[in-house]
Amino acid sequence: MSGQPAQPVIDTHVILRDGEKILLSQRGGPYGHGDWHLPSGKLDQGEPLTHGAARELREETGVLVDPDDLRLVQVVHHRQSDIVERIGFFFEATKWQGNPENKEPEKCLALQWFTDHDLPGNIIAYPEAGLRGYLAHNPLLSEHNWQ
Repeated sequence: MSGQPAQPVIDTHVILRDGEKILLSQRGGPYGHGDWHLPSGKLDQGEPLTHGAARELREETGVLVDPDDLRLVQVVHHRQSDIVERIGFFFEATKWQGNPENKEPEKCLALQWFTDHDLPGNIIAYPEAGLRGYLAHNPLLSEHNWQ
């Protein structure tokens, strides 16, 4: 350990729920190409977490959610590499407006609903840790990829 303060990337992830169904996006960029992910993105400087989550959901899917309707359900401290750490805040959304559409076709191959008991096997590991922790009602915080 170097004793230097951590400078993690802060991510927001939205678990958009419609009963038993959860919306996933299929990655189209080089990172995780073809694998599934939750609507998510990096928090902007000076932006409250819930506003960042609502913004990312809108930018990726066109779905509008009131930040006050987002419920924090998981936090994942993820070690991406020896020099990059991420902290992901996972929010559940059960109230929203609009129908999901792929608003970023250059980054996303598809949007698809999956039932919470029949998720695809190729979910990117970091968001999967938060999603599975949420579904299993695990403690709020999990640490991923730390040896």
